[in-house]
Amino acid sequence: MTVVKTSMRNFLAHKGRMALSAVAVLLSVAFVCGTLVFTDTMNTTFDKLFAATSADVTVSPKAAEDDDQGPRTGRPEALPASLVQQVTKADGVKSAEGAVVSMSVTVVNADNKRMGSESGAPTIAGNWTRNDLKSMDITSGHAPRGPTEVMVDADTVEKNGLKLGDELRTIAVTGDITARISGIASFKMTNPGATVVYFDTATAQSKLLGRSDAFTHVSVTAEEGVSDTALKQRLAGTLDGAAGGPYKLQTAKEAADSGREDVASFLAVMKYAMLGFAGIAFLVGIFLIVNTFSMLVTQRTREIGLMRAIGSSRAQVNRGVLVEALLLGVVGSILGVGAGVGLAVGLMQLMGTMDMELSTEDLTVAWTTPVIGLALGIVVTVVAAYVPARRAGKVSPMAALRDAGTPADGRAGWIRAGIGLVLTAAGGALLYLTTQADEASGGSLFLAGGVLLTLLGFIVIGPLLAGGVVRVLGAVLLRMFGPVGRMAERNALRNPRRTGATGAALMIGLALVACLSVVGSSMVASATQELDKSVGADFIIESGPSGPIVPAAEKALRAAPHIEHVTGYKMIKAELTSPDGKKETEELAAADPTYAQDLRRETVAGELAAAYGKNAMSVGSDYAERHGIKAGDTMTVAFTGGETAKLKVAAITSDESNVDKGAMYTNITTARQYLPADRVPPNMIMFAKAEEGKEKAAYAGLKKALAKYPQFTVQDQTDFKQGLKDEIGQLLNIVYGLLALAIVVAVLGVVNTLALSVVERTREIGLMRAIGLSRRQLRRMIRLESVVIALFGALLGLGLGMGWGTAAQKLLALEGLGVLEIPWPTIITVFVGSAFVGLFAALIPAFRAGRMNVLNAIATE
Repeated sequence: MTVVKTSMRNFLAHKGRMALSAVAVLLSVAFVCGTLVFTDTMNTTFDKLFAATSADVTVSPKAAEDDDQGPRTGRPEALPASLVQQVTKADGVKSAEGAVVSMSVTVVNADNKRMGSESGAPTIAGNWTRNDLKSMDITSGHAPRGPTEVMVDADTVEKNGLKLGDELRTIAVTGDITARISGIASFKMTNPGATVVYFDTATAQSKLLGRSDAFTHVSVTAEEGVSDTALKQRLAGTLDGAAGGPYKLQTAKEAADSGREDVASFLAVMKYAMLGFAGIAFLVGIFLIVNTFSMLVTQRTREIGLMRAIGSSRAQVNRGVLVEALLLGVVGSILGVGAGVGLAVGLMQLMGTMDMELSTEDLTVAWTTPVIGLALGIVVTVVAAYVPARRAGKVSPMAALRDAGTPADGRAGWIRAGIGLVLTAAGGALLYLTTQADEASGGSLFLAGGVLLTLLGFIVIGPLLAGGVVRVLGAVLLRMFGPVGRMAERNALRNPRRTGATGAALMIGLALVACLSVVGSSMVASATQELDKSVGADFIIESGPSGPIVPAAEKALRAAPHIEHVTGYKMIKAELTSPDGKKETEELAAADPTYAQDLRRETVAGELAAAYGKNAMSVGSDYAERHGIKAGDTMTVAFTGGETAKLKVAAITSDESNVDKGAMYTNITTARQYLPADRVPPNMIMFAKAEEGKEKAAYAGLKKALAKYPQFTVQDQTDFKQGLKDEIGQLLNIVYGLLALAIVVAVLGVVNTLALSVVERTREIGLMRAIGLSRRQLRRMIRLESVVIALFGALLGLGLGMGWGTAAQKLLALEGLGVLEIPWPTIITVFVGSAFVGLFAALIPAFRAGRMNVLNAIATE
């Protein structure tokens, strides 16, 4: 109990000094708990939605599970309408109804504004059924009664300011559906952001499926007392071939589980990515905690020595420091768990701005979340304090007679430096091997090992590097400030271990920023170079998230003025049998012959234009080498949903290029020859070439042609390159935002180090003030010390990160991204920003130092 009381007294006595360390723990725990609460809430939202929308048993086409060619056509896989009657007659069936659902649609209002999300939640169109009453209520108007009426979900109505009677146009591959809003339906649970429109059954069949005798699935309701599983078994015995044939049967639970699996990968990536950044914040926080307790132990050397002199054992002193760490971990973790729930709510609001709606009514805090948060926070804090605690236990009773702490162990310092050099050298060797790798898969292992070892090496060798780097920075930046600058330099060099640990915390975050900046810039530069070299088309027309380019839009594009040619590009699934007898399911790029002009692909055999001849195709060089294919060989191509063809390999394209790497080409006419008309997909992308000297007029004409179709975009090569740059930039900005947490914790570390350093040097500061150092000079000295520590961490981090990024780019070069570009503006901005970080971190410590009473400072022991 004496140890606990003493630790509690010391904790409360230094509560101001512990506060910043507690904030570091709080932020790290909050990020972990916030991530868990946020993803659990998303799971709850989708679980409720899938559970409410699933029928007792759902019958759907098995082809929808095994083949994605149907969605590529813009028409979902369908069942014969006669199946509804067959299902209704089955034993145990109370009722059965056919349903139509399509997500390959776009809905626009009378002003041609899209009603759904451009990215994220889908737009869903279908027919209104009794099964929909399980998840929705008609809250205004009535269900659609004919082809000119449509019902819309209430969330879409509210977000877009719609009302009854407003006109909506639904764009599908089979044509447009223009109808007025006859009703508004509200979800009984949270709608994650989907836009839902309902038509009458006949309109949904003819306009969404292109046929009046089909449904996408059948919703079956069981009779009272018949379980879902039993009903599924009975239906399997009733429907011809259902056990392993054309139909897929799912109970409500199976359908809900299947829906959950569809979003599970997205949620898992988000969850583990965010937890990874939380782990980085924890790692940075460890440096802060180690520094805090190391300095507290140093400042209490005499106190610890006196405790040892009056009978306290090493174990008791050790336990005392660990109990303080435990108290810090408990307080920071408890606050972090609460902050994590608040962070989760904030993330939910942020997702709302991105068209993914989440309700606080579904807020899910599993019992494991606070347990994980508390365990992580406490364990990390206690582990971080272990080394300072051991150091405290080694303080001898004779230390009570000294004014300063025990002298540093020079031998331990040399051992540490040796270990750091070995780790750094090993990591550097692995990074070098990364640049020499012949395959990206093997090189990635070298890269991971090199990153880990060089990071550990720099952390361990930090005190040794601090001496040299700080002296260089002092010579370049601090000498101009005269004696104050020299004092700031000496203060930073006084304890290289402390400076190294403080700089290392900032180094970790900035190393990742620099690495990702190099990789992102290199990707953009490589893609830009590849586009300049390979793409001959003037314009690129891309489809949107709602599906392929609809035939009406394609027709408008081909009729645009000042266009030399327009090229269609479709992706078609097929099973290929190579001359060596091996079968593989691949995708063929079926394009117009002008694609050979729009994309300049190098060939290792034959001419690409020949691949667009009758019954001809091309293969990639990697595929050809793997199967021993030569130009002139014949491939057996079984088109999914169509016939089998014998196609001549007229060209073998080089896979050195990253654009369309590995693509196999054939003529659209060839594909149409072996596929039914309703199985030929619309274009996924299109290209256009302007008439000579008419580029601007052609660009304007193409945009005008697509004015009615806002889901498709027309881009010239400049637009396309800028769009690529913006996409990578947005991704990097998200990563930088997540890394900001680690950088904030690192800044807190600088603040804490300076604040404790000021307390440690109280008498020294008093003496300097007594011999004439002004308050202004004192504050400047502390600010300069902070700046040099921040710049030390920035130099290490940016240098390390550029090394990582350069090695990573060598792996990208194996995938065709061969340009290395160092984003010097970003690197310089981060370096200069680090100086401002140092100035900011020194504000409070410098202010407190300037307020010290000279006489009291001199009298302090």
